[in-house]
Amino acid sequence: MVQTLIGPFTQILTLADIPLKGAIADDQLHIIKQGGVLTNGERIVEVGNFEDLRKTYPKAEVEAITNDLVLLPGFVDCHTHLCFAGTRANDYALRIAGKSYLEIAKAGGGIWDSVTQTRQASETKLAELIVQRANQHLKEGVTTIEIKSGYGLNVEQELKQLRAIKKAGETSSADLLATCLGAHIVPHDFGGTAEVYLEYLLSYVLPKIQAEKLAARVDIFIEVSAFNPTEGANYLRAARQLGFDLVVHADQFTTGGSAIAVELGALSADHLEASTEIEIKLLAASDTVAVALPGASLGLGIGFSPARKLLDAGACLAIASDWNPGSAPMGDLLMQAAILSAYEKLSSAETFAGLSYRAAKALNLNDRGTIEPGKIADMQAYPCADYREILYHQGKLKPVKVWKRGRA
Repeated sequence: MVQTLIGPFTQILTLADIPLKGAIADDQLHIIKQGGVLTNGERIVEVGNFEDLRKTYPKAEVEAITNDLVLLPGFVDCHTHLCFAGTRANDYALRIAGKSYLEIAKAGGGIWDSVTQTRQASETKLAELIVQRANQHLKEGVTTIEIKSGYGLNVEQELKQLRAIKKAGETSSADLLATCLGAHIVPHDFGGTAEVYLEYLLSYVLPKIQAEKLAARVDIFIEVSAFNPTEGANYLRAARQLGFDLVVHADQFTTGGSAIAVELGALSADHLEASTEIEIKLLAASDTVAVALPGASLGLGIGFSPARKLLDAGACLAIASDWNPGSAPMGDLLMQAAILSAYEKLSSAETFAGLSYRAAKALNLNDRGTIEPGKIADMQAYPCADYREILYHQGKLKPVKVWKRGRA
């Protein structure tokens, strides 16, 4: 396979050799000036000074960079709901007029509204919508995207959603990773208790998902409007016994979910807007990644996850978009992260780490998120000479080049 040398870049932020957990100062960033990246197919072979690499590898094809560009790893969005149909503009209008998320849900809006609209869409239509959204993410430097089901809530519809995600993954250049969120809420048409519904998922939905190899991860919404901590813990234990990795929607409005996530060794606890010092200490002492979802805070008009406190306590903090039709319709990961960094006082290094290798950790992926030998060549380049410009523009400065598995 022909090797390709890409560069020179004014700056390369490799994000290599930075801790997986805790606070990070900007002076810990490894910045290569006038740098180059040597690739062999989809993998990175070497990173260093461009001219030195050109002399060492004279037979490599050169993909020339002629303008000032700053190179970063591709972003990893470790929490999205891109598989949906319809809109929840009515919910949003009610919310900005003063109604709460829970009030809207009790009145028939919220998640159930999206379930109704998504059930009406065909698998092919859902796949098309996913590809559109994933490709928009890819243009903005997001090269790996987790996507949840959870707007189906029965055997047929959950399988339809997960098949649509799989089909979309065959078309989009971005890597799409599916998660079963059948335990989003108890569907209004189920006719049984939360406990009985979760047993239904374990008996009838998860085995079929495994048989078709549609997802290896399960998520559950532990919240007043969904499932209580005891129900969530029992479901997750059973899912783990079936062989699934665990994820938890935790502490969005009330606490309880993150403690279950830590106790059961979940890969991540996501949301955390309501987390207190107790939950922060639990997460920091664990291997569970704390995932902040600033898009939900912006969409709901509530406070952000305590990102600064989590980092200072020693947690591994990732930042994801929560792109969904209800609480987080914006979908712009970089803009959300930039706003979070301003409010929570996150350094550039902490913000970029939360969007890359720490987010990859939340997906149990160790082959991406940094620019270093052996990693997948997922990269993005911004039109500036100083990496600090990227967050300074609060999401308005977008990448002009994106490489997915070595391909521009």
